[in-house]
Amino acid sequence: MDSELFPIVNENGDVIGKATRKECHSGTFLLHPVVHIHIFNAQGQVYLQHRSMNKDIQPGKWDTSVGGHIDYGESRDDAARRECSEELGVKAENLEFLYTYLWKSSREHELVNVYRLIYDGPFYPDGAEVTEGRFFSAEEIESLSEKDFFTPNFLYDWHKLVDFLDDNQ
Repeated sequence: MDSELFPIVNENGDVIGKATRKECHSGTFLLHPVVHIHIFNAQGQVYLQHRSMNKDIQPGKWDTSVGGHIDYGESRDDAARRECSEELGVKAENLEFLYTYLWKSSREHELVNVYRLIYDGPFYPDGAEVTEGRFFSAEEIESLSEKDFFTPNFLYDWHKLVDFLDDNQ
């Protein structure tokens, strides 16, 4: 896993190099692209995943429906579909690309490509990366947001998504 190759990109998403997962997650802050897919049901609730304790970043926290790295040579749309299939067994045919933003943590720097998918299930969490999942209302997310329940990235992502959807509905 540490030897997976990720594209290194500039802030516009143009590929300018490549590096291993280990290099990207070791404090080098090499900008690399990821996908985040927010899966909503017909009632407007968002499906969240419970991260496995085996994850190298934020184990055991609740997180975005689906998230993952774009592999070197892979398009963002292909990566989004692949991650939906790998993590939740979902064939994501109606993905809607929304926007990108930059995220920097204490270990890494990512260009986040955000998608939305309307889907009620079923879900088949893979067990290795995702131990379980369920739908949350916006009110539940807000009430749990101060309790170290979610990944910091998800909370940032969620607030950006809510603002985006409010401005574009």
